[in-house]
Amino acid sequence: MAEIKALIFDQDGVIIDTERDGHRVAFNKTFKEFGFNFEWDVDYYHDLLQIAGGKERMRHHLHSKGFGKEIKPDEENELIKKLHKRKTEIFIELIKEGSLPLRPGVKRIMKEAVAKGLRIGVCTTSNEKAAEAVAYGILKEIKFEFVLAGDVVKKKKPDPEIYLLGLKTGNLKPEECIVFEDSKNGVTAAKAAGMNIVVTTNVYTEKEDLSAGDIIVTCLGDLDGEKGELKQGGQGIEYNGVLSLEQLITVFS
Repeated sequence: MAEIKALIFDQDGVIIDTERDGHRVAFNKTFKEFGFNFEWDVDYYHDLLQIAGGKERMRHHLHSKGFGKEIKPDEENELIKKLHKRKTEIFIELIKEGSLPLRPGVKRIMKEAVAKGLRIGVCTTSNEKAAEAVAYGILKEIKFEFVLAGDVVKKKKPDPEIYLLGLKTGNLKPEECIVFEDSKNGVTAAKAAGMNIVVTTNVYTEKEDLSAGDIIVTCLGDLDGEKGELKQGGQGIEYNGVLSLEQLITVFS
């Protein structure tokens, strides 16, 4: 069996529960600022999450439902670009305000990895500035080997391109990595890259088919905070609601 050398995290829904109260809120504030009279509610945003990437979600909405006013084809790309730029600014403001706390156990397990000399990376389809605000702001005491985000790859999850880039960037083999994901698209991408997968579900992904993940928990858990529930995998470990790095190494190596 391979030695585990790195932990690689998706961001949205894994490091921070960003989708419902972060990205969705930022999109709606942006639409209002630009004079559009529509909002993405919680259920509809869940449908949109099946499409990877914020610009892609807006484009899908424009083509399927419209923006309530005519958008000429030659204006579309520039408008989407401006909307996404402003949405990212608002999202980063929400992060800096502390409106979006870290999910249980994330910082703990990262610290465990640092103490053990493992490398830590981020592979996310989130905007690069948003990813950096989390990694180098909220998690500034954690040393990241790499933070890969946004348009750094042409094909987004469920395509494995971003994970393959992570392996290349870190000079890592798939079996040497543990990936933390929360969605079917993310799990599919990591699985296609041949990596070990821990799934931490959230309100948007708990009903998705995540069975391709090796271990599924509701959250990583903290001893003095919220505990997780083990949904799949984890054979051979004594689970008490807190998934530790040592337990994961036992399972995967």
